[in-house]
Amino acid sequence: MLERRVLGQLGIKVTELCLGVLPMGPLQADKPRGHCVQLIRMALDLGINFIDTAEVYGTQEYVGEALHGYQGQVVVATKSNAATYDDMRASVERSLQELGVNCIDIYHLHAARVTPEVFREREGALECLKEFKARGQIRAIGVSTHVVGVVEAAARCDDIDVIFPIINTAGIGIVGGTREDMVRAIETAARAGKGLYAMKALGGGHLADDPVEAFGFVRGIPGISAVAVGVVSEKELDVDYRIFTGQPVAGSETGRARKRLLVMSFCQACGKCVEVCPNGALSLGEDRAVVDPAKCILCGYCNPVCPQFAIRLI
Repeated sequence: MLERRVLGQLGIKVTELCLGVLPMGPLQADKPRGHCVQLIRMALDLGINFIDTAEVYGTQEYVGEALHGYQGQVVVATKSNAATYDDMRASVERSLQELGVNCIDIYHLHAARVTPEVFREREGALECLKEFKARGQIRAIGVSTHVVGVVEAAARCDDIDVIFPIINTAGIGIVGGTREDMVRAIETAARAGKGLYAMKALGGGHLADDPVEAFGFVRGIPGISAVAVGVVSEKELDVDYRIFTGQPVAGSETGRARKRLLVMSFCQACGKCVEVCPNGALSLGEDRAVVDPAKCILCGYCNPVCPQFAIRLI
């Protein structure tokens, strides 16, 4: 049985394994909607009560469909890139509608690649989230980030209840510091009473050959209550569930399909993907964007900003 832990100081109780629905959606594997809904329901049936999604992932409606008629208690976290009050209000209202709920458990500022001044720079968006929380339509306000300094700033911010940082044993994707810097920031935030759950324990697939070790490192960090793990198949979900419940997993079972980011020949080299990439994995070549596979964590954030639809995750 999956262990359940309290996330922060608001009494939100979550399973240690959180279902991440980014990889199955249109930014990555782009699985059929029915497949995604079935996979989410399978996770719920296994006892996973924690789901992480985002407005930009295009999967909020999948989660809403999976939750329709489900009688168990589920904690849902979502996020928005909105910076202004009005834009965040529109995002939250859309999330409530697509998820089919009256209250969203955790709503994050989606801040993968920002400065530690994010709470000032997105003051309007944060104020909006505070108002929705006061009305009982959001339980907790969070920040989702790859940046060490943002975790440190969130630890000092009274308005932030939950932090969703990137962390993995190789330090892949961490911005503004090392793996050790991020671990220290996480521990500081935990001492400040923040709830924390982790993303990219598998480093966007770079560490998928040994998930037992990769998950073990993140699970052992003081303050981490849960680990969000993205899946695209029943096999991946089954393997992850067995690892988190202490069941034996053969080495031959743990492999995940290798993915890569492909820039098509009709790329216009406009640079929009370079601007949004949180890990500096994209640069401009002579006639198109160029991917550095060693830095790419396959987050897919570059995909929706491409005006030519020239980016593929395959």
